[in-house]
Amino acid sequence: MSTSREDIQPISQDSLQDLTARVDRTLSLQVASNLLVSFKYAWQGVSYAFRTQRNFRVHVSIGTLAISLAIWLHLSAIELAVISLTCGAVLTMELVNTALESVVDLTVQQTYHELAKIAKDCAAAAVLISALIAVLVATCLLFPPLWAALRA
Repeated sequence: MSTSREDIQPISQDSLQDLTARVDRTLSLQVASNLLVSFKYAWQGVSYAFRTQRNFRVHVSIGTLAISLAIWLHLSAIELAVISLTCGAVLTMELVNTALESVVDLTVQQTYHELAKIAKDCAAAAVLISALIAVLVATCLLFPPLWAALRA
């Protein structure tokens, strides 16, 4: 049985995406063979979030600004650590939010479900609360020395 050119159909964009999704899912079942590979997978998660999540990039930028300002203002090591930890908490919450949204989207597959909305909204609220606390911490620690530096 021979196949002619007329029998061969081009792959549609949807079929290609389905195939890619299946390949990605099979790769997600692989277990890291060593610690270095585990770090590679973790870095891929950070890289994915930075490339695809606008809010993650915003949080990275603001966190970098806050830490840079703390260094410039010669804050103590403890104050710098507190600012760094709160920035890290915000980034961590954003990564967990991204992961949860992906799992929910995979589960409901482009359909609306009230529980999916609740899960996504609560995860986003966790990010919001951690970001507000980070702003409060940064304000308490950065504002007094910044005000003094600007007045001098």
